[in-house]
Amino acid sequence: MRILVVSDTHGDSYSLRSVILRQPHAEVVIHLGDGADEAAEARDSFRDRMFLMVRGNCDWGSTLPAEGFTALAGKNIFYTHGYTYNVKYGMYDVISAARSRKADILLFGHTHEALTEYRDGLYLMNPGSLCGSTGTYGILDLTPAGVVANILTV
Repeated sequence: MRILVVSDTHGDSYSLRSVILRQPHAEVVIHLGDGADEAAEARDSFRDRMFLMVRGNCDWGSTLPAEGFTALAGKNIFYTHGYTYNVKYGMYDVISAARSRKADILLFGHTHEALTEYRDGLYLMNPGSLCGSTGTYGILDLTPAGVVANILTV
């Protein structure tokens, strides 16, 4: 199963639509906040994909949850924008939250800095910011052999 992971689109509907079109095999799109409006537009346009979304600190008035948890292809995924866990100042709180939920994968945004890492049984991904010509996004491939996480540039 392929999952497209994006965050911090900040109104850039074009880049979001572009990466969804570039990833035709992605069955799931996870938007990690700061772009709730364009994420909702994309969900309405790409009805063949599952969309999971959370709000970010710039999604004023959004009724989306601040975090989510799902199981896909046998993996437990905890996802959040990250501002409620102060990820700009360190990852201890968000990693602790993921571990307390027995997550296999932690997805977060907010810092605009792309990251993939593996820490003692927990895959971490921050797809960076999908805003503008130098935007980044993440791809998660969940296979019987394991998890493959990649960051791609627009």
